[in-house]
Amino acid sequence: MQFAQLQELSNEDQELIQQAIRATRHSYAKYSHFHVGSAVRLENGTIVIGANQENAAFPSGLCAERTAIFAAQANYPDQPIQTLAIAASNAQGFRPDPISPCGACRQVILEVEDRYQKPVRILLYGTDGVYVINSVKDLLPLCFVDADMR
Repeated sequence: MQFAQLQELSNEDQELIQQAIRATRHSYAKYSHFHVGSAVRLENGTIVIGANQENAAFPSGLCAERTAIFAAQANYPDQPIQTLAIAASNAQGFRPDPISPCGACRQVILEVEDRYQKPVRILLYGTDGVYVINSVKDLLPLCFVDADMR
């Protein structure tokens, strides 16, 4: 894992983060007022965005990471995810410190890595800098995958 300034990242990574930032505008966060946007870059270069969606009947909502991942897999099932970017804002604006995926999202990202047998890079955006993570296994070192059930 490394911590970098946005401008130190490649143009491709900066573009993906900008897509995640824009995706926060599609968030429906009526209850928490915590807007999360996500963007995934597929192996073929396609970018798919997602945003958190809340619902009065908790826990019927869904996180930004999973909306992007599920949309990507539904529309491009043969394309592995190369990189996932996440950005979050609240009433004060974009957070200085990056947020990381919740446990359910970490498990979904892990399943994507296991499915395609390729790591998913994760970019966690904050106005003070970006964490660059090479695999969800860095966030979830004692993980549980399909092979563990055999």
